[in-house]
Amino acid sequence: MKTKTIGLAMIILGIVMLLYTSFNYVTTENVVDIGPLQINKEVNHPVKWSPIIGIILAVGGVVLIVASNKREA
Repeated sequence: MKTKTIGLAMIILGIVMLLYTSFNYVTTENVVDIGPLQINKEVNHPVKWSPIIGIILAVGGVVLIVASNKREA
């Protein structure tokens, strides 16, 4: 039962990684801090991955589910 859950999670994660191949997060950096004067800069940090990773995860999830079904039968 646990391998089916892991397999299903891998399939869902693989599909999401195929649909969204990157995301950004923003941090705020302090550029100037002179007494009451503060100048901040927002910096984008893109995180990208290959769609092949999503395919590998989805296929691995299917293999886990099929293997657990054969083991139960």
